[in-house]
Formats: sequence, structure tokens, C-alpha cells
Amino acid sequence: MLLKTFAVSIAVLAAFAAVPAGAETPGITESEIKIGATFPFSGPASPLSNTGKGLIAYVKSINDRGGINGRKINLITYDDAYTPPKSVEQTRKLIESDEVAFLFGPLGTPGIGATIKYVNAKKVPHLFVVSGVSKFANFADYPMTTTGLPSYKTEGKIYAKYIAQTAPEAKIAILYQNDDLGRDFVAAFKEVLKGDFDEKVVTSSYEVTEPTIESHVVSLKSSGAQAFLIAGTPKFAAQAIKKASEIGWSPLTIVNFISSSVSATIVPAGADKATGVVVATITKDPNDKKWADDPGMKWYRAHFEKYLPGADIGDNNYLFGTQQGQILEQVLKQCGDDLSRENIVKQARNIKGLVLPTMMPGIAINTGPDNSMAYTQLQLQRWTGSSWEQFGGVLGADPN
Repeated sequence: MLLKTFAVSIAVLAAFAAVPAGAETPGITESEIKIGATFPFSGPASPLSNTGKGLIAYVKSINDRGGINGRKINLITYDDAYTPPKSVEQTRKLIESDEVAFLFGPLGTPGIGATIKYVNAKKVPHLFVVSGVSKFANFADYPMTTTGLPSYKTEGKIYAKYIAQTAPEAKIAILYQNDDLGRDFVAAFKEVLKGDFDEKVVTSSYEVTEPTIESHVVSLKSSGAQAFLIAGTPKFAAQAIKKASEIGWSPLTIVNFISSSVSATIVPAGADKATGVVVATITKDPNDKKWADDPGMKWYRAHFEKYLPGADIGDNNYLFGTQQGQILEQVLKQCGDDLSRENIVKQARNIKGLVLPTMMPGIAINTGPDNSMAYTQLQLQRWTGSSWEQFGGVLGADPN
């Protein structure tokens, strides 16, 4: 009897040993890692969904190479149309019906704002969400979340200081999306300008449901502003640049990084009309001749031709989505066979000196216990009419 009991115990222990690490995590099997994300494949911000397509394509390339640590990635994506109710519905579906191991790279400030508390309450890793809203990177409030864009406040402070240095007497007009995205940029200008903000800045907010923001641009021109910040998504940035040109307003114009795509913003606005536009970036432009012999961009062009055939390589959203895929790959490699949700979050906050082939020189990804952001550095550049011209050095999260 004793021998029989001993044999059963050995069998039980062997069975436990055979269970792959992370087996207790939903969405993890010996051969698969199930991951979810939502993107605005339709709706007012649909140009940004090419970030999702870039991510999907890179995940396919990972799987073609055999996956990571013997597991293929099953990436499930849904369209949320850039609307909070749809984001909530699709995010619940991913977690409760599809039972994904974690969420990676969902895009859109409105949708993330509507789902972040739910996802954190469910203790599901919510990694490198495509929003730079500063509060999303607050580890104390959202311990399961990391952000995949530079902080909008960091970006806003860089712009405010740039204007103060190059046009110190200028009145500033800010056109911003009426949500956490836009409000972070306004808050950044308030922090930099302090008591001068009310005297120097005029603002106008728009809703993403508005078909056009032309009337806002006309109103802001009448303020006499000599500097113009556009903080929103590509469709509206293009409209604003084009309208300013049409009404003969030529202020120092700045657009935020997410609207810096040549194909999604500059071309629709008119390449000539956008001449002089300034933006802070983290990525190289694949169509810029200066990167023709750059090894990283040679790799990207070859990858793009194979995995995104027929797509527009000039759209920076595809490139950013590719970088998101490379960050996902890095996190999973670091996880090894420990795919517990706890370790997935731990590794997302433990990326050291990751330099991706399509990033601007001097920029690296470093996360840690006190930093939930993938990017804390930016490079200023100016549109010449045909390409981006970088100027100044790489600026950090707290530029002097």
C-alpha cells in the first residue's frame, strides 16, 4: 500500500512538471500565445489603424521564423472605430470570450481611457498602449499598463520650449482634440509658460466627430497668433495645415508626432503647404533619401516588401506598428518559459537599451520599475517641402 501511494505521488509530481510554465495563464499553451488588441480600422482616426496592420505583419514574420521559444503568436484584433463604447465591448470580448493572455498595443486615447480601469481590475497585462496620455503611465494607478508613445506632456513641453526659444514674443494658437490627448498638450504649455499662459495662448478644441475643423483654424488666425500647435490625429492635422495655407496664415506650425506621417498628413495637406512644419519624432522616414544606405532602413524596406506588399511605405504608421511588434518580441523573449501575467508585466518594465533599426539615432527604449513609457526621447525635425530635416540634438523627458 505504501509503495502504491508513493508511486501515485511520483506520478502526480511528474504530471505537474510536465505542465508548461505559464499554463495557468489564459491564452498560453505549449504551442501558442494568444494576444489581443483593438484598432480604429474604421471611423475618424482610421489612418492610425495602419499601426495595427504594421503590428500584424510583424507578428506574421515572427511566426514565419518559428515563433518565440517554440510558441506561435495568435494576435486577435478588433475594430473599435475610435469610439469608447465599441472599445469597451471589444476589449471585454478579448478578455472574457477570447481569453487572451494579455493586451498589446491597443490604439486610441478615447478607447484606452474607457477601458484602462477595467483591464487593470482584471489584472490583465495592458502593454505599450498606443497613447501618450501621461496618466496612463502612472504605475500606482495602473500597474498592468505600459505606454507605447512618448508622453504627450513631454512632447508638449518640448514644443513650448522650442517656441519660447525661437519666437519668444509670439502669441500661440493651440488646436487640440477634446480629450486627454489634447488636454495633455495644453497642460504642458501651461507648465512651461506658467503665468504667461493666459496672455500668450489662445486655444480651440474640436470633437473627433466633427467633419471638418476649418472654422477653428479661421478663428485662431483672427487671434493674431504667430505660432500654431496642432494636437490631434492625421485627418484633422492635414485639414488644419491646408486651411491655414488657403487663408494666408503662415505661423510657425507644429504638429504632434502621431500626425507626422508623410502619407497620412503631409500629402493630404499638400506637401508644399506643409513646408516649415515642425514635429518631434522617434522614427526615420523610409522614403527619405538620407536613409537610403542605412542598414536599419534597408532591413525595413525588405520586410515591408515581403509582409506589407502594395501598402504605402511612406505611411509612418506602418513603421511604428513594426516597432511595436519588435517590442512585443523583446518582451516575450525576456519572459522565456515564465509566461505568468506577473512576469509578462515585469519584463515589459525591464527593457534596457533596446535600439530598433528604424528609430532615430541616439534614441533607445528603457523601461523600469519607475518608468512605464517605451519612449522618453524625441528628435525635432522640419518639413522642407520634400523631406524631413532634423535639427538640434535628441531631447529627453525633461528637456532644459
